[in-house]
This record gives sequence, structure tokens and C-alpha cells, in this order.
Amino acid sequence: MRFLVCIKQVVDTSKMEVDPSTGRLNRSKANSIMNPYDRHALEEAFRLRDQNGGTVTVMTMGPPQAEAVLLEAVSMGADDIYLITDRAFGGADTLATSYTLAQAVRKLEPFDMIFCGQESIDSNTAQVGPQLASMLGIPDVSAVTALALTGRTAEITRQMEEESEVLTAELPLLATVAPSLNHPRYPSIQGLQKKWTVKAQILTAADLQADPGRIGIQGSPTQVKRVRPVAPPKKENLVIQETKTADSVRVLMQALQKAQVF
Repeated sequence: MRFLVCIKQVVDTSKMEVDPSTGRLNRSKANSIMNPYDRHALEEAFRLRDQNGGTVTVMTMGPPQAEAVLLEAVSMGADDIYLITDRAFGGADTLATSYTLAQAVRKLEPFDMIFCGQESIDSNTAQVGPQLASMLGIPDVSAVTALALTGRTAEITRQMEEESEVLTAELPLLATVAPSLNHPRYPSIQGLQKKWTVKAQILTAADLQADPGRIGIQGSPTQVKRVRPVAPPKKENLVIQETKTADSVRVLMQALQKAQVF
């Protein structure tokens, strides 16, 4: 079987700050890392390859330095890696990103299963996986918490708020995986050695025969204009010092009305 995993290089949001003068993210103090959700997508592809045989291909879209997360995937067990990079892809929103990934999948297909992380920590939209499946015309299941393959039939459990839903679907399909699905493996010694001997295969806009109007900023109907930190509301403590019960109740009721509790 051929498994494909789409991963993303993101900024470690725990160390990222907002520049108050520009309203933009200050990425200079934060390291770039593999999106943590994508590690679970990788692990599931590796697990199914170990059980059913086949290969795991990993791709990412980003600047040249995004090759670092692909090499990390190699150290964990990836067979083939592809870097989708071109200045024309700059400024892409989720729609343009999904289109670009779909063009790459069409160039490299067929794949039996495609995996994505449930969402990325830098935007948290959870849109790319479902959009990619829609553009490829294959089923998708999101928030997967359990997965088993029998031949070309997948039995999938996904989380739906407080409830779980069990589905069956025929391959090919795309799954976005929840962190509770598995525990990602560590790089192996052989993987770490292989990491230094391989390079990602490059795919450009010309390689993908991409429509210029559907990639990068030209193909992005949504754009982030400004980012600002959100200050949590201040908590106020109410101390009632009235000596009479009736007065205490009156003060409490006034406070509740002010807080718009009712």
C-alpha cells in the first residue's frame, strides 16, 4: 500500500510574540518545528505500513528551510520526501494551500490513504485536510481516534464533541488524526543515519502545472491583516460588608445585574 502524509513546518507558538507596533507575529525569537499534530499522522501511516506493507511518502509545502521537517520524518521512518516550494506559493491561505497540495498528489498518485494532522498550531483552522480531500474527490474523516484496515475497507472511530462515531469507508480516503490516536515514535539510529544521506525532491509551480490564479496570494480569498494579543478579562472580587441580610442580598443582586448574569 502507498501512504501519504502531509506535514507542516510551524513556529513554536509558545515562544512567539506579537509586535505591538505592526500587529504582526515576531518569529525571530521562536524556533521552527514540525507541527505536533502531524507527528500523530506520521505514526499512523508508519503503523499501517508495518502491518500491511508498502511505503510512506511525506510532503510539505513551504520555503526551502521547511526541508528540515521532512528530514525529521525520514529519521522517524519515511521512505520518500517531497518539498513543494516556489516563491509563487507565498501568502497562500488554506484554500490555495489545499489546491497546491492536490496538484502535488495528482502528480505522485495513486495513494491508498492520505493522512494529515487534525490542525496546525499556528492557525488552528482544521481546513486543509477536508479541502484537500474535496479537491481530490475522495472521502475524508476528521478527528480520527481509532483506525483499522481490513483489505481495502477502513473502520474508523472519530470524536464528535462528547460522543464517538464509528464509520466504514473504502480506500482511497483521507484522514485527519487526533492526538489521542497514538503515541508518535522516536527517531531510530538507522533513521538518524539515513537523514544525513537524503535530500527532498523539489516540486515547483511549473512541476505541478498549477493555475497561477489559484496559488499563493493570488489564489487566497482570505488574508490575515493583523494579529493582536487578547487580554483576559479582569476578575473582580465582591466583598459584602452589610450587617443586615436584606442589605447583603440587595448588594449581591446589584452585582449580579451589573455582571449581566440575568
